[in-house]
Amino acid sequence: MTKRIFLADDHRMFREALRLLLERVPRLVVVGETGNGSDVLQLAQQSAADIVCMDIGMPGTNGIKATRQLLATMPATKVIALSTYVERRYVLDMFDAGAAAYVTKAEASDELLRAIEAVRSGRHYLCPDAATLLTGNAALPGMLGSPPQTQLSPRERAVLVQVAKGRTSTQIAEQMSIAPSTVEVHRRNIMRKLDLHSIAELTRYVISCGFDQE
Repeated sequence: MTKRIFLADDHRMFREALRLLLERVPRLVVVGETGNGSDVLQLAQQSAADIVCMDIGMPGTNGIKATRQLLATMPATKVIALSTYVERRYVLDMFDAGAAAYVTKAEASDELLRAIEAVRSGRHYLCPDAATLLTGNAALPGMLGSPPQTQLSPRERAVLVQVAKGRTSTQIAEQMSIAPSTVEVHRRNIMRKLDLHSIAELTRYVISCGFDQE
């Protein structure tokens, strides 16, 4: 099924580069673009966009506020955050606004295509720069009355980080040299132990806390 992409970025040359990149991919079509955040909602609605590639720093309305406005009106639309910034607060703010993926402009070629593929499949995605930032050395706060480090095994923590990066069970299994069914068992155990009920909740948990990658 063809996916309709809308580009929101205030740098014309960057938009043109993204358009050229995306138009070479089968079943992707760029249906509109703007350089002003205040125009995103109206133009995305008019173009019936399935995915909006959203710059954070735009004139008019910034990408965080524009994402909130857009998803309040078009909740089925997927937003992929695009930013020059690799800062924790920007990543957290965009995911809190409802973005499904975060890609830095420095990585916005192959990584953007990976992000689009992930959100098309209903998954979240973090580019390597953002994933490295958010899975660094920050300690997790306690949940359910005891520290998550004591609740989750090292293998479960490793699986949790990979899930938050948008990896499928098969991809995680290949990377960790275990069976996909074992990944599914770990995933269910993680959700039970942390009292989380969806992949989106798992992703937000990792992003909001920071997770020491195993």
